[in-house]
Amino acid sequence: MELQENEVWVGTFHGSHDGHPVKVTATCDDSRPEPYGWNCTCGASESFPTEQGVFPTARRHTHPTRIDQLRQLAARRFHTRRAR
Repeated sequence: MELQENEVWVGTFHGSHDGHPVKVTATCDDSRPEPYGWNCTCGASESFPTEQGVFPTARRHTHPTRIDQLRQLAARRFHTRRAR
């Protein structure tokens, strides 16, 4: 992921979810209303007003708990069933 001109790198997290390897890059951009945020290679992203929320959520996104994994499985099965 390339940083924008006014973004500063804060951290990187490597892991996997849904059975695929992912990389989350946390950044800070003072020009945004919520300056701290992260972007994942899967397309997900979040932003926060302070630095406190960035690291726990980015880590949980790359290393989901067992409950998160069960929710993802249920969502995939429900989505597949509705698509038919």
